Amino acid sequence: MIALPIIWQRLLSEDGKTCDRCNATYEEMLRAVGKLKESLRPLGIDPMLEVKELDVKSFEANPSESNRIWIGGRPMEEWLDASVGSSPCCSVCGDSKCRTVEVEGNTFEVIPEKLLVKASLVAASQLLK
Repeated sequence: MIALPIIWQRLLSEDGKTCDRCNATYEEMLRAVGKLKESLRPLGIDPMLEVKELDVKSFEANPSESNRIWIGGRPMEEWLDASVGSSPCCSVCGDSKCRTVEVEGNTFEVIPEKLLVKASLVAASQLLK
């Protein structure tokens, strides 16, 4: 099987909490990876999710690193011809402006399953060349 690495990182506070935005993205990520495993298995491709923690100090230095996703070694937004922005977040993130992704004029604070699947399928297609 050919591995398709999917890496997601998010802020994890000292007491082990993250924000609602990242929690929701994680749920979307789990559904997407489940669908990808099923659909890519016949092609010999195995999507492998790795979850990384971003500590508070690193987050404060660069909030846009939280809720960031790489697929096949490239930022997810590259596979989607998307852009990165920011918007005020909540709770664990304090007053920070956290990562958003804009695709075709739509801005997402929570990365939906459909975008994760689409970016992963584009990345997977490159593995078949």
